[in-house]
Amino acid sequence: MRITIAGSGIAGLAAAVSLHAAGFHEVTVFEADPGLRPLGLGLNILPNAVRELAELGLLDAVQRRAIRTRELAMYTPRGTLVWREDRGLAAGYRWPQLSVSRARLVMALAAETRRRLGDGAVVTDARLVGLEHTPGRTRAVFESRDGSTRTVETDLLIGADGIHSAVRAALYPAEGPPPTNGVTMYRGTVWGRKFLTGESMAVLGDDQRRLVLYPIDRDETTGRTLINWVAAFPGQRSEARSTTDAAEKRKDILRHLGDWTPPEVDLAALIEGTPDIQRYPMIDRDPLPRWTFGGVTLLGDAAHAMYPAGSNGATQAVIDARVLAWQLARHSDAGAALRAYEEERRPQMTELQKSNRSLGPERVLTMAHRRAPGGFSDVRDVFSAEELAEISRGYAVTGKFDQDWVNTRPSLSVGGGR
Repeated sequence: MRITIAGSGIAGLAAAVSLHAAGFHEVTVFEADPGLRPLGLGLNILPNAVRELAELGLLDAVQRRAIRTRELAMYTPRGTLVWREDRGLAAGYRWPQLSVSRARLVMALAAETRRRLGDGAVVTDARLVGLEHTPGRTRAVFESRDGSTRTVETDLLIGADGIHSAVRAALYPAEGPPPTNGVTMYRGTVWGRKFLTGESMAVLGDDQRRLVLYPIDRDETTGRTLINWVAAFPGQRSEARSTTDAAEKRKDILRHLGDWTPPEVDLAALIEGTPDIQRYPMIDRDPLPRWTFGGVTLLGDAAHAMYPAGSNGATQAVIDARVLAWQLARHSDAGAALRAYEEERRPQMTELQKSNRSLGPERVLTMAHRRAPGGFSDVRDVFSAEELAEISRGYAVTGKFDQDWVNTRPSLSVGGGR
């Protein structure tokens, strides 16, 4: 079977490696950019996806320069604890939760793709500009920056080309750009002193604003950590990767969050010390009624882009890739495999997209602010422990990353049973 993948991000490369592991060797990844550019800052990979990376033989390569996240702690803007829970191995999972540079994950997946499928398996400078799909036939047209085109006949085309997916646009030409909720995100990484356990993810917020901090690397010699941070608050709409100068971005962040007090972190020094600050609008995609049309299907953000809450972006892209490869391996008919993949994944991701529009587990911060806008000294005056635990557990079940499911479900490796 000839399989073509549009997009060389986490979703597309995870799909390529997963398909090879499932026995498919005619797999080619096409990337619009002229080279593999591992953009992005930090991300978090939940244990359900780390398990899949481990079963693909990639765990050592990925975690070599990563942090095993030990806890998630949520606070009011003044640093009063609202909720804390163990994560990863500390919570009893058989696999860790990893905080890692997106660039490192992409490069590990790219290296494995080329090792398994050959150097020609990743084709760059090839933007999808045309797509025809009729029963039994799929044709994709890719264009390079010099204007030359390449037409590819394929048995299966996987759209893994992100939130601005050209494949999705071809399937839903009237959809338009991703909607925004009016929130602007600022992101950066900076070396600093470790905070809390040194392996903690801290989230602060009220009913409109958020600040997220977690380490994604450490220098064993100096003991310093590379801190990934995200600040989000309502504000002017901005284009992706805004070119506004760093001084203006710092001023904007500190104007909105400058009096916040994350535990053991000097926020002003953190922001001032960040050499490159990126600014994005917070966007997602509306859930789709259908991902698959003939021999074309969607995967990752192209299928179900969601607001960045709960560490589910990269996580669910990896799961998509593994489920799709497993279904293709167990079905003799590709159409039946694509239907099974979509029947399993689309309802789950639709619910997760909806949950993330209320910011997933982070909604406890909104609730805390609205119940006690003047603050509190004891969270038990605002929530019961049972209510907080149920919010966290319910979100984990929705995302299929609760401990019981991850630790005990059958493997998605071909031959591993299910």
